[in-house]
Amino acid sequence: MTFPPRVVLATRNEHKIRELGRICADWPVTWLTLADAEAAGAPEVEETGVTYLENALLKAAAIAEALGLPAIADDSGIEVDALGGGPGPRSARFAGEDATDAENLRALLHALKGVPTGGRTARYRCVAAVAFPGGSVLHAEAVCEGVIVGRPSGERGFGYDPVFLPAGWDVTMASLTDEQKDRISHRGRAFRALRGLLAAD
Repeated sequence: MTFPPRVVLATRNEHKIRELGRICADWPVTWLTLADAEAAGAPEVEETGVTYLENALLKAAAIAEALGLPAIADDSGIEVDALGGGPGPRSARFAGEDATDAENLRALLHALKGVPTGGRTARYRCVAAVAFPGGSVLHAEAVCEGVIVGRPSGERGFGYDPVFLPAGWDVTMASLTDEQKDRISHRGRAFRALRGLLAAD
């Protein structure tokens, strides 16, 4: 297995598309998105898995099978130790099935009300996967450790970035430049690892 000539980004999330465009800019492939004509008819894939890996593979495999092209996808979330590792794979739906980033963020801060800073340790986790039309898959996992701060700050990023303070930094993920974030983020690390797996095969 090696780099295929064309790969579909199996997501309709504009934030992820932009981020992956940067992170995977050095992959020797031609990228397609689900908005491209060649991806017409791609199914909507529900994240019904219990784990990050299940969700990532659900999305990548469904798109690869439907379009006959390799597809990459990821699933990620935030894990807060004071919440028993939650919200985890349900991070995007923490405040409800159709919750916005702002609603999820407020729900997280409410759940941590009264928890001191020392008890707010957390990590972002990402599982990145590539699926091929024949059924072969590869995946990689990575984390970014940090803590949840009590008040949002920063204008960049998305999701829980405004309240996530990465280990070794004194500003939230939402305050980092794209280059800084991609270097340390769970998604950046996971997709660089996935690239390594493809290059090694």
